[in-house]
Amino acid sequence: MRMMKKSLFILVLLVTVVFVQRTEAKVRFTASAPQTVSVGEQFRLSFTIGTTNVANFRAPSIKGFDVLIGPSRSEESSTQIINGHVSSSGSVTFTYILMATAPGAYSIGGASAQANGEHVTSNGVHIKVVAGSGGHSSAGGVRGANAGGRNGHSSSNHGVSSGDLFVTGSLNKTSVHEQEAMVLTYRIYTREANLRFDNVVLPDFKGFHSQEVQLPTNARWTTATYHGHNYYTTIYRQFVLFPQQSGKLKIGSARFDAVVSKVSQTADPFDAFFNGGGNIINYKKTLTSPVLNINVIPLPTRPSNFSGGVGTFRMTSSINSHKVKTNDAITMHIVISGTGNLKLLSAPIINFPYNFEKYDPKIKENTQLTAAGVEGTKTIDYLLIPRDPGTFTIPAATLTYFDSSSNTYKTIRTQPYRIEVEKGAGNASQQIQNFTNKQDVKVLGDDIRYIKMNNISLEPQGSVLFGSITYWLWYILPAIAFLVFLILYHQQIVENANLAKVRNKKANKVANKRLKYAGKLLIENKKDEFYDEVLKALWGYTSDKLNIPVSQLSKDNIEENMKNYGVSEELINDFLNTLNECEFAHFAPSGDTNQTMDKVYTSCMEIMSKMENSIKRK
Repeated sequence: MRMMKKSLFILVLLVTVVFVQRTEAKVRFTASAPQTVSVGEQFRLSFTIGTTNVANFRAPSIKGFDVLIGPSRSEESSTQIINGHVSSSGSVTFTYILMATAPGAYSIGGASAQANGEHVTSNGVHIKVVAGSGGHSSAGGVRGANAGGRNGHSSSNHGVSSGDLFVTGSLNKTSVHEQEAMVLTYRIYTREANLRFDNVVLPDFKGFHSQEVQLPTNARWTTATYHGHNYYTTIYRQFVLFPQQSGKLKIGSARFDAVVSKVSQTADPFDAFFNGGGNIINYKKTLTSPVLNINVIPLPTRPSNFSGGVGTFRMTSSINSHKVKTNDAITMHIVISGTGNLKLLSAPIINFPYNFEKYDPKIKENTQLTAAGVEGTKTIDYLLIPRDPGTFTIPAATLTYFDSSSNTYKTIRTQPYRIEVEKGAGNASQQIQNFTNKQDVKVLGDDIRYIKMNNISLEPQGSVLFGSITYWLWYILPAIAFLVFLILYHQQIVENANLAKVRNKKANKVANKRLKYAGKLLIENKKDEFYDEVLKALWGYTSDKLNIPVSQLSKDNIEENMKNYGVSEELINDFLNTLNECEFAHFAPSGDTNQTMDKVYTSCMEIMSKMENSIKRK
């Protein structure tokens, strides 16, 4: 009996050892994932096999989620020595990065593989997706630095979904008046950590005058909710636009070629240890902003003295002296401040007394870009010289602009100034200078010494100069030359007194000098300075030739006065077309800048030559 119990005990022990060995031989294969995630959240789905001898891994069907990365394989192994006995263990993990796209309950079946020569199957997982304010990117915080780095290589954009990264284009206004400022903003929304743009192609802004807002060099990232999801966001580019025509205008799509860098798991444990967990993969993605539509309302019927300004403006003035003498300089200082298309605003209209000689105003701008347009001041200094004595009044300066807040035209004025001009000292050219200086001749003892003759007889040699024709010519010719000089000098004084005639005579020379300087600016590709100089040449030439101050010039009175000078109607139209072409090119968006500047410069040279020849024939 005792022997039977002992045999039964040994049998049970052997069965237990065999069962334990078989249990230990069976490889564990488990799947793990979060039980609950939010829409848009990225998470890990992992399949772990308790051995390193793994082959033929087969993933289950994954439905209801976007597969961003995977499967990436990683291995772990360890070795232990206890009391001289060596033991080792290891595991292999296959990892997916998934993103939830819609609320609901989803099931992912088990994966299969060959482990230690046996077929094994993992468990399945159940994941509940709920609507939320957005998930948390597994990549961490957002940075704008380049993400090339170690072991980097490029991949397609399958690892970056449209919900992870996109760019929006927005306008602060979609219905504006002509020349009314509007702000275009391109903003980045992302959940990715390492992001950069290799190439950006902006629309051509056709129909708009554009100015880019200078943003900080280092982008300031903040968190924001967009369509119910959380993102990191920053303003990438920003522009202030001024529509140059009315109607339905469009701003085309902008293209952004982005590169997103992500870390993938690696099968090499040494690489995983030294490289922070895996390789860096660069995913390329092309983003486009939507097309934007703008309704540009035409301005109401423009008054004849419209300055071209649209916005809200103020104007003040000052003068340096109210009591001067003839030929003394007077400086009139005008400051226009406000918000709108300040840079496109023309100078105010001032009808200066005809007795005052006026020089081209000096204009200085101090502006900054804001959401309402260009904000700041425009300073205009006039240099005036009264030529006649008397009491004169400089009338108020007037400026008419379109007030975008009230949708009406408004006229602002400065105060008039009363000037007392006294007669000053005459010009040097009108004074007769007496250079005669009479002095007594002092004879000192050593001034004249006697000549010792020594009985030498002096007799004339050859012809005698005194009383001859040559002798008298030495007196007559200088006298005639002096009289001719006086006549010519007097004629020059008379001509210089006629300022209009002097300006007419020097108009072409002054204009050519400005065009020569404009040619230098053309070579240096300085667009704004080039067009300013060309426009000064055209307007200044017209002002000098027609004897009309620049402040009173308009395209209508240019046409009328040129006809009086006998200029053909065809040539007048060519001149006005050249002027319009230059102004349009000045304020048009940047395109083929060099070609446009060359065309404008050639047109101006040709039309100036034709105009000079036509007026000379009159």
